[in-house]
Amino acid sequence: MDLKKLFGTVLTLLGIGGLVYAAILFGNSTGTTKALIVYAVLGAIFFFSGIGLIRTTKSKE
Repeated sequence: MDLKKLFGTVLTLLGIGGLVYAAILFGNSTGTTKALIVYAVLGAIFFFSGIGLIRTTKSKE
């Protein structure tokens, strides 16, 4: 596996984790609004940058 695809996979997984954690904070309503926004925005940035990196990296076959 190419290093860029591996990094894209890691970014995607971190983004999913951030989005899930933001959803948990939203569901519990115990988190502050500031923390909820930070986790949701960072999760979305990581997720979409990881997906973009995976899609634009060409395979060496």
